[in-house]
Amino acid sequence: MLLLIRYFGAAQAAAGTEEEKVVLPEGSTLGDVLDVLIREHPHSVAQSKGAPALDSVIARSSFLRNEIACKDRSSVLEDQDIIDILPPFAGG
Repeated sequence: MLLLIRYFGAAQAAAGTEEEKVVLPEGSTLGDVLDVLIREHPHSVAQSKGAPALDSVIARSSFLRNEIACKDRSSVLEDQDIIDILPPFAGG
C-alpha cells in the first residue's frame, strides 16, 4: 500500500523534507510506518544538519490520519492514507 507522509515543524527539519511517499505491506499499522520512518532518517543525518533526530521528534508528536487525530499506533492503515506528523508547537 502507498502512504503519503507529511512532516510539520521539527519533524520536517528532522526528516529533511515536507513530505514523502512510503510503500508498506497491507495490514501495516501507524506504529509500523513510524518505525520505517525512523530507520530511513537516522540520527546522524539529522544531527549533521543541526536538526533534531526524527525518533525524538516522533516520540513527542501527535498524528493525523486523513486529517483525523490518530492516537492508537496499532491502527491498521489503508492504501492512500495521508499521515501528518505534528510535533508540539510553541507560541500562543
